[in-house]
Amino acid sequence: MERNVELSLLLSWYGAFLTERQRTLLELHVDEDLSLSEIAERESISRQGVHDALRRAEEQLLEMEEKLGLERRTNALREGLSELFAFARDIACKKEQKEALLSRIGALQNLLEDEHGV
Repeated sequence: MERNVELSLLLSWYGAFLTERQRTLLELHVDEDLSLSEIAERESISRQGVHDALRRAEEQLLEMEEKLGLERRTNALREGLSELFAFARDIACKKEQKEALLSRIGALQNLLEDEHGV
């Protein structure tokens, strides 16, 4: 299951770089949780054909993440913003400054989430 979540996230980042066929098969497998046999029947191809296409698509997604690191960077940003929010909540400063800081951090968190849809 964890592997499917990872692939789904990578698919959202890099799916446009896959062929339409690869993207469709991967979406059926990771997002709709269909088995290889179910996909093969639905798409009128062999189970081995599904397996090979999925393997190639997964390799491409992992290679793109290794080179570009968009998901890794997004996770680092998300964690950093969460830490900043916790620190800002605890600092002693004027109420208006604190509210402005928390608001800005919250806006950045929302922007990050809205952009990636997570």
